[in-house]
Amino acid sequence: MTILLTLIGVVVFVVGLLVSIAWHELGHLSTAKMFGIRVPQYMVGFGRTIWSRKKGDTEYGIKAIPMGGYIRMIGMFPPGEDGKVTARSTSPFRSMIEDARSAAYEELQPGDEARLFYTRKPWKRVIVMFAGPFMNLVLAVAIFLATLMTFGVNTQTTVVSSVSDCVLQQSEKRDKCAAGDPVAPAKAAGLLQGDKIVAFNGREVDDWSALQKDIRATVGPATVTVERAGRLVDLKPTLIENTVAKTDGRGEYVKDQYVTAGFLGFAPASGYVEQSFPQAVSRMGDMMESGVESLVALPSKIPALWNSVFNGAERDVNGPMGIVGAARVSGEIFTLDLPPTHILVIFLNLVAGFNLSLFLFNMLPLLPLDGGHIAGALWESLRRNVARVFRRPDPGPFDVARLMPLAYVVAGVFVCFTLLVLVADVVNPIKIT
Repeated sequence: MTILLTLIGVVVFVVGLLVSIAWHELGHLSTAKMFGIRVPQYMVGFGRTIWSRKKGDTEYGIKAIPMGGYIRMIGMFPPGEDGKVTARSTSPFRSMIEDARSAAYEELQPGDEARLFYTRKPWKRVIVMFAGPFMNLVLAVAIFLATLMTFGVNTQTTVVSSVSDCVLQQSEKRDKCAAGDPVAPAKAAGLLQGDKIVAFNGREVDDWSALQKDIRATVGPATVTVERAGRLVDLKPTLIENTVAKTDGRGEYVKDQYVTAGFLGFAPASGYVEQSFPQAVSRMGDMMESGVESLVALPSKIPALWNSVFNGAERDVNGPMGIVGAARVSGEIFTLDLPPTHILVIFLNLVAGFNLSLFLFNMLPLLPLDGGHIAGALWESLRRNVARVFRRPDPGPFDVARLMPLAYVVAGVFVCFTLLVLVADVVNPIKIT
């Protein structure tokens, strides 16, 4: 049964992946057609075509390898300086440029001269290239908002899960009391499992992170009001100073970093808490910020990823994970001993996180990513506007094809990184269980 559920989880993830890719390419396709650019192909996947159908002047299809997708637009690059599409050269770098230019005109037909991508105004090209990542962002935001506002987020609450018997410094990394350890303030004051803390020193609290900050900022006598068996009870603990784990400001603990702060001595219970629209938007902002930070930190995580593959090091759970790893996690999700609604929400959040990553990654201003074409169009617009202001001749379209040698280098780096992540996901995968 476990194997069957795992396979179902993997298949469902692949379907979600294909939908996300198709949704991304639909953004490019719809805006390209809106601006009159001819699109010969709209494909989901790579490799051999397993199904296709032609409608109008576009062939729609699905390919065998669900690792991406593409649309082909006529005239992605302008002709060369001599006005020709190709002019063979013995220079390897020049050949790269000419090959890319030639491919952009491969299916040129009579009448296409007015339907070329490069002939559109820069702002139209920006919209066409931005539309794909934007569709991923829209899907991610829609899923996250829906799950946060209808089901909630699994978070720590002000309900007491357990009460510490004694005072332990978290830096000691032990969970058993020893002779001579002082009694925890919470236990001495009579705090019980199941109590819901509703106020601290007379101020109402309904959020764990706010309560945690109040506790850590207090040393000495305090008043803790709890809801117990339907009635309110005031407890009078005396908080002490203790060494506790450092937090990152979002309620998450920072590994192996500690601070001195007020200590009460209990563990909060976790539960799903529905979020209001402002709360959901705030969490989306935090996710976006974390995503950008992770993308910036990606190069620094490569050594640890390498060690996890070739030196048997422990896999960093916050490190990069590829499609294979995400599929494995999806399979694990479906085997969890949780209610179906919980499993559905976790899976949807996985798909939403994947779409958010697609948006951020594709916005990097590097060819062959969408962000590289956007940067090229913006640079062309800047050049032409500067020329107009200073009454200079129009410099014409910016020849993005000249950047193809750099694009091949970037693509090579991405391929190597993808292979490294793929191997890591196979030999030393991240496991949620």
